Amino acid sequence: MSDPATRLADIRARIDHAAKVAGRKSSDITLIAVSKTHAAEAITPLIDAGQRIFGENRVQEAAEKWPALREAYPGIELHLVGQLQSNKAEDAVALFDCIHSLDRPSLVSALAKAMDKTGRQVPCFIQVNIGAEEQKGGCAIADTPAMIAEARAAGIPLAGLMCVPPLGTEPAPYFALLDKIAAENGLEGLSMGMSDDFETAIMLGASHVRIGSALFGARG
Repeated sequence: MSDPATRLADIRARIDHAAKVAGRKSSDITLIAVSKTHAAEAITPLIDAGQRIFGENRVQEAAEKWPALREAYPGIELHLVGQLQSNKAEDAVALFDCIHSLDRPSLVSALAKAMDKTGRQVPCFIQVNIGAEEQKGGCAIADTPAMIAEARAAGIPLAGLMCVPPLGTEPAPYFALLDKIAAENGLEGLSMGMSDDFETAIMLGASHVRIGSALFGARG
């Protein structure tokens, strides 16, 4: 692997190229560096290289490493990209600037209560189980419109929809389907695309791409 600054520059160049091919502005695409399982010493070189938006999978792990990093590096934006337990909703709302895994009614209730209590309005993506995979989190496609309505009624600010296509399959049809569901429900944000498929996601409308291994290498 090359050094972190070079990897970041390469990913940004690929985002720029994919956006240009798609007739989009690269400034409309948010790069989330997924730092899950990586220690602070692996994260700081990317911060030094200019990256300010990071993603974590677990509330507890983020709570252990990010307060000190944020104190040292003001202006960090933190996104929760992994599953969220309802009993961790208040901790998540206090710690994160965006949540990508709202996927069930009980979590709508928990997050609404947490936002009221903390006074923080944290934008959320509704995660859709786009491949109807039993082992994956996410709202069923058929239930998504009702989930969107429920979140809106609860006063949760919706950033859009999120998905993870089935592993080992062509992702484009799944990205296109997520875009269609979002458009039908008046949502613009699309959190989709990871290290292996983010260029395809950008071609199909991604607003947020979640890049881990292409920036950090193997998990720590």
